[in-house]
Amino acid sequence: MSPDPLPPPEAFLAAVAAAAREGRLVKLTLGKPRGVDPTLRQLLVRPVRLRGADQLTFVWRHERRDVTKNLPLAEGLRRLAPLVGAEFHSGHLFTPEFVLQLEYNRRGAPRLTRGPGTGAPPDTAHDRAKRRLLPAASQDWLQRLGVTTPSGAVREGLADKHRQIHRFVEILHHLVSAGAGAADALPTHRPVEVADMGCGKGYLTFAAHDYFRHVAGRPARVRGIEARPDLVAQCQQAAAETGRDQLTFAEGTIASASLPALDVLVALHACDTATDDALARGVQAGAALLLVAPCCQHELRAGLQAPPGLGAALRHGIFQERHAEFVTDALRALLLEWAGYDTKVFEFISTEHTAKNLMITARRRSGPARTEAAAQDVRALASAYGIRTHTLARHLTFPLA
Repeated sequence: MSPDPLPPPEAFLAAVAAAAREGRLVKLTLGKPRGVDPTLRQLLVRPVRLRGADQLTFVWRHERRDVTKNLPLAEGLRRLAPLVGAEFHSGHLFTPEFVLQLEYNRRGAPRLTRGPGTGAPPDTAHDRAKRRLLPAASQDWLQRLGVTTPSGAVREGLADKHRQIHRFVEILHHLVSAGAGAADALPTHRPVEVADMGCGKGYLTFAAHDYFRHVAGRPARVRGIEARPDLVAQCQQAAAETGRDQLTFAEGTIASASLPALDVLVALHACDTATDDALARGVQAGAALLLVAPCCQHELRAGLQAPPGLGAALRHGIFQERHAEFVTDALRALLLEWAGYDTKVFEFISTEHTAKNLMITARRRSGPARTEAAAQDVRALASAYGIRTHTLARHLTFPLA
């Protein structure tokens, strides 16, 4: 007679211990904290080799800080035992051969599921060349979307895209972390609603999903909106095949997409006034965070009036183009400030990887919005260049005159 199978928590811990002792542990993440510390978000554990001995590095991730501690292997495993099921209601064990997931439902009942492994061997180096926020669990969709090989190597010609994905996650992490505890932070009483407008092949849509689930440790529903039905079908199939049931893709445009709720809006390389359409959707929905990378700023170029002293220089087409980009995006940033957002404009990724490298981020603030002082800043810029109409201003019913 075979012995009764272990309950899910004990089976999960036994698998963790076996993987750690056999050198197959890539990473362990514990989420859905249930302890007394309200600032705790996640516990990350990985193997490390220190002074010739196997140890476990524990990283306790809080809202505003990380606490790291290295423990001998046996002691680290003992520390984990009372945490699973009590302090944390979610766990993911990553090994090269399989990923084991432990989840507790709303009634407190545990469930254990098993999926394909990372394919990559454990990295026990103490100092790493580059720390990536995306976990090993993201390897499945990176491979599925053709960014990496089954061994985890970046495919030829996609190094820039791989770098862009990770840079986007870094920016998102900074914005989410900076908002923790403030009046206009992301919701905690329901899943965060995220929309990637014009998501294309879905690289950043998948990245946003995995960031909230595995890094931020917060429930989120992520939608990718794309006008091309073939890309929608491909992305939806990839989400289903990799077990991401809170990640969906729908056919539609920025203007027509159905968004019942919106907390985070992403729109990268939306062409010309499509960026304005996306920003307007975010502002009108009261989104907490906006991340856009503008592209092809043509709307204002033909009608721009050169300020004194610039007329001769702007006869050159390249200067006209760059000047139109500057004025268009500066006006967008000022309009967002007027609408009640704190904005930042910066280089998204180096120009050696893409010329369309500007990003505008906006975080809704708790202070006053639509003040006359902010309106004067918008009108002063518009007046200097003779701008009488602008798509985002029209969406926000802001009179430029």
